[in-house]
Amino acid sequence: MITVLKKGTTPQQMEHLIDWLRNQSLEVHVSQGHDYTILGLIGDTSRIDMELLASLDIVESVKRVTEPFKQCNRQFHPDDTVVDVGGVKIGGGSFCLIAGPCSVETEEQIIGVAQQVKAAGANLLRGGAFKPRTSPYDFQGLKEEGLRLLLEAKKATGLPIVTEIMNANYLDLFEDVDLIQVGARNMQNFDLLKELGRTKKPILLKRGLANTLKEFLMSAEYIMSEGNQNVILCERGIRTFDTYARNTLDLTAVPALHELTHLPVIVDPSHATGRAKLVPPMALAATACGADGIMVEVHNDPMHALCDGAQSLRPEQFAELAKRIRVVREAVQA
Repeated sequence: MITVLKKGTTPQQMEHLIDWLRNQSLEVHVSQGHDYTILGLIGDTSRIDMELLASLDIVESVKRVTEPFKQCNRQFHPDDTVVDVGGVKIGGGSFCLIAGPCSVETEEQIIGVAQQVKAAGANLLRGGAFKPRTSPYDFQGLKEEGLRLLLEAKKATGLPIVTEIMNANYLDLFEDVDLIQVGARNMQNFDLLKELGRTKKPILLKRGLANTLKEFLMSAEYIMSEGNQNVILCERGIRTFDTYARNTLDLTAVPALHELTHLPVIVDPSHATGRAKLVPPMALAATACGADGIMVEVHNDPMHALCDGAQSLRPEQFAELAKRIRVVREAVQA
């Protein structure tokens, strides 16, 4: 249930109403904009008399929210959320470029790629230290050593780092990671999501390869319900009947999610397509349809990459793509 307060409501009047609502065993989420204040009521709202609440002098309107996701619902929070990742703003009109290799392999590799993508305009550096792989025989990442090398690349370039966590037991190792990624396979690992919700770290949540938007948002709700509001959503393609590309990039998810939620939405065309030649057109399309950022895999030697070389751009290809993205951004904002 949401309650919209009238303009001119004093802080004392609002606090008095909030205290009364909390005494009804409800959690109250306050969202304040320039011309509005919304109280989001979470819990068993059936005990609340809507007519009585609506009749109060300070109340403009009362409405029940039928969707099961509450805190990430745009009805609760009409303004876009802007997430700060190491000084980089994501959402609310700010656009970010995240780039780097699928896996951290060597110090020379990760620092070299970091320097090149930064020069091309990247805002954040991605790199996998812990790698969930379909086959148990594939390269699983350098783990703790990979995190150390990422931090060395951060020191060398100043770029905030993004890397994936696979298990809540590793949380202590991620203390210096700027943006913790939850991969598609862990989107419904609810114990992990709840643990991440108890941190204050920004979380990049990827959509599962066979999950609906509702299920996607319910996973974000798990994080937010534990107190962490710093959530960024990532569309990375879903599995369909087609086999030409690795996945089918669902670009309708971008405007749909912007309608449903106030959280930032970025797109990963690398995992969505699995083919380097398809990454630029999909990245440009994602930019045009309103994504708040793009995450692209970039490797200095894709032919010899230990992971996902087929979908990785070379640094010079990424630099060209970054230029074209800026042109598209200018066009859609004109």
